[in-house]
Amino acid sequence: MTEWVAFTVEISERVAQVTLTGPGKGNAMGPDFWRELPEIFRELDADPQVRAVVLTGAGKHFSFGLDLTAMAGTLATVLADNAKAAPRTAFLKDVRAMQASVTAVAECSKPVIAAVSGWCIGGGLDLIAAADIRLASADAQFSLREAKVAIVADIGSLQRLPGIIGEGHLRELAYTAKDIDAARAEKIGLVNDVYPDQEAVLAAAHALAREIAANPPLVVQGIKDVLETRTAPAVAEGLRYVSAWNSAFLPSADLTEAITAVFQKREPDFKGE
Repeated sequence: MTEWVAFTVEISERVAQVTLTGPGKGNAMGPDFWRELPEIFRELDADPQVRAVVLTGAGKHFSFGLDLTAMAGTLATVLADNAKAAPRTAFLKDVRAMQASVTAVAECSKPVIAAVSGWCIGGGLDLIAAADIRLASADAQFSLREAKVAIVADIGSLQRLPGIIGEGHLRELAYTAKDIDAARAEKIGLVNDVYPDQEAVLAAAHALAREIAANPPLVVQGIKDVLETRTAPAVAEGLRYVSAWNSAFLPSADLTEAITAVFQKREPDFKGE
């Protein structure tokens, strides 16, 4: 395996553990994350020694989501005054590349189990939505946070979560951008089970991955392939639509206010402009 900047990858007993490592605070998702994620999952997909993947975060948290500081250049292309077709097209390509990074997890032929501790915010939720199975520790907290920063979530949560938690729960999380704890996440089906702490959830994820890996690998991969035919076309269509929507409508006074408020550590005052 390659040496990575934003991840570590370890393989043992036919199970790969992919760990988010940042380098942003709380394993925030910067340029290295978006570049390396699909490369890693392509390698794991092609490795016959790997039959299942555990996806987790280093330290106390799974991920704080998009690294706004590191990704400021991507947002700047479309936030410039009177942005014309060229910067909007560049932004569209950037969003679709980020979407493809997370889609690489869903398209990996090996089942992926997300083991979540601490915060899982925004892009972190997009990422675990692309996993096959999600487990959490009791301290895990989840937030589809984009509405609070004046963004329509565009990396996959709105497309994948309906099949996981249902329309009503998804709309509540998306419209409010509220935080939910592990108990609530289990109740609505976002996670399958909750464990006492980070060590326990990681151990449970590996035990489940080994149980999967003990089955005929091509059959398991066939099951995933068949299941994906139900959802993949609708997800792909939704991703294309939201990327075009954000390229057209993302620039706003409210988005500028949201980003300014984050850096000034204050509550935003949205005007609907």
